[in-house]
Amino acid sequence: MKLLLDTCTLLWATMTPGALSEKARGLIADPQNEILVSAISAWEIATKVRLGKLSGAEQLEAEYLAVMERAGYRQVGMDTGMALRAGRLVAEHRDPFDRMLAATALSGDIAIVSPDAQLDAFGVRRVW
Repeated sequence: MKLLLDTCTLLWATMTPGALSEKARGLIADPQNEILVSAISAWEIATKVRLGKLSGAEQLEAEYLAVMERAGYRQVGMDTGMALRAGRLVAEHRDPFDRMLAATALSGDIAIVSPDAQLDAFGVRRVW
């Protein structure tokens, strides 16, 4: 199964796995699952580190690509269709990063691993 990690899930998986739910840990560790991370998460992490809003993630941000490769996570980009879809999502959710992650998941019919129940309003398949 293809699974897209929400940014907070990605942070926990790489920095503090104990913060993940048991189900999320199992899904991420299952070699049958293809774990995807979006360029949107890289942008969100870099932005929040730069602004001083993500203390403790500086090393992850600096070594992001290498960490993702070591973890075996596959990078996915964002295209214009996904960007338009994110902008057109009608559910209320003020976080533009989450809107773009939801559009990515919807575009590929991919489940998103996230504790954020607000994503449900977009109609994504969310597991946690």
